[in-house]
Amino acid sequence: MPTEANVRRTAALRLGGCEVACRLSASKTAKRMRIRISGAGLEVVLPIGRDVEEGIAFVRSNETWVVEQLDRARRMAALRRPEQRPRGQVLFRGQLVPIDLKRLPQWRAPAKVVLEDNRISVTCGTSGGVPIHRSLENWMRRQARSAIELQLERLVRRLRRTPGAVYVMGQRTKWGNCSALGNLSFNWRLIMAPEYVLRYIVTHEMVHLAVPDHSSKFWLTVQSICPETERARQWLVANGRRLTFDLSDLFPDGQRARTT
Repeated sequence: MPTEANVRRTAALRLGGCEVACRLSASKTAKRMRIRISGAGLEVVLPIGRDVEEGIAFVRSNETWVVEQLDRARRMAALRRPEQRPRGQVLFRGQLVPIDLKRLPQWRAPAKVVLEDNRISVTCGTSGGVPIHRSLENWMRRQARSAIELQLERLVRRLRRTPGAVYVMGQRTKWGNCSALGNLSFNWRLIMAPEYVLRYIVTHEMVHLAVPDHSSKFWLTVQSICPETERARQWLVANGRRLTFDLSDLFPDGQRARTT
């Protein structure tokens, strides 16, 4: 019979086309097999009496879910390690875009942010008001909402599903979410990613309105609507941390835009 001492090993499993290290360990208190996924990787907890082969079979039977959660854990790890960005430019729709800051003594209106000639122009006064990076973030949030709503319009017609509320937020651990009530939430920083990445995340959450799990049916539906699914997932794994820097790093300390 397996015990805490003799069931603690690592197996190399091929999941989702990649080799993954899987730790298997016995627990005297566990009543059923459990899969744990964190920044430390994949672990299977085995009740006393269940062997390693059963644990491996359990992982394989839940492969789609495991791969999704491993990707999510990698994104979360990236979010906890923000990447510093050079001042004066920001990612926007997958491209680094220069920022032109125009400070005018006579400017009395709230900061104005516009995209023109592949440059982001921020015009503001010389003193008072909110931080310039906050004005830039507010503008990027509006851009994100517009892009997300455009994708939602297309998907509502195709899936014949309508979400409840739609939120554009600043989550630190995920790019999108579909709640049990059918509400959708998206990370505004998706506007920094290429369009196909934003399209994939919106498609992913919208499909959850029709298929609430991560079954084969779910992934087939997502991929039929968004052929760039795998490309988008790979981009997020490789570049997710590039989206999580603090916008205040773009500007010298203390710079503020006038507001009313």
